[in-house]
Amino acid sequence: MSKNNISFILHKPQLSENIGACARAIKNFNFKKLIVINPKPIFPNDKILATSVGAKDVVKQSKEYDNLEKAISKIDIIIATTARFRNKNVKHINLDDLKKINFKKKIGFLFGSEASGLSNDAISYANYTLQIPTNPDFKSLNLSHSLIIIAQYVYGLIKLKNVPFKKSKKIKSASKKEIQSMLTLCIKNLDEINFFKPKEKRPKMLENLRNIFYKMDLSDKETRILSSVFASLSKKR
Repeated sequence: MSKNNISFILHKPQLSENIGACARAIKNFNFKKLIVINPKPIFPNDKILATSVGAKDVVKQSKEYDNLEKAISKIDIIIATTARFRNKNVKHINLDDLKKINFKKKIGFLFGSEASGLSNDAISYANYTLQIPTNPDFKSLNLSHSLIIIAQYVYGLIKLKNVPFKKSKKIKSASKKEIQSMLTLCIKNLDEINFFKPKEKRPKMLENLRNIFYKMDLSDKETRILSSVFASLSKKR
């Protein structure tokens, strides 16, 4: 297990103070990687740096993206945090289940905006959803509080050393970038045969497709095979 494999991803954060507090929480537990997607305030700014206190280096070394797909292209497993159960075919886990995660892979913890959390569309990119146990009558947590709870828990797992994850060394898991490339080819072919009908249902159908492919632990070989299948189907037409 390595702390360098873990990223904390803020999707559309709204407040500078929360971004700075998240950076501080990340450094509290000796993590380094902060990813910010489409933030509402200018990033970085003086308020973010001031709130981060001694974690200015985390802010300055962070990466900013304008969309989620680009941000996760090099991450193997996405764990989306949510305050409510989603009626989606995505495996839901709790904090204790993190012990079973293979932290030798690149892991990204995804957090939604302060106002509305993560949309179902954003969650469709995730391998798992994770809910922090709270008072069922008051589940709302501050963004930085959610992050620090998870950071502290994962830090404890790393210190204790997780049970070795056994998998054939000959099998290499597909990267998010490889899955995205395959999915893009699949969607291109489906568009060419007008599969997405009616048009207003296209976003929901794309969301369901991502749910299928992102939750599967595909190998790079399996991804190449599927890409070849999609490419061949296109030639047949």
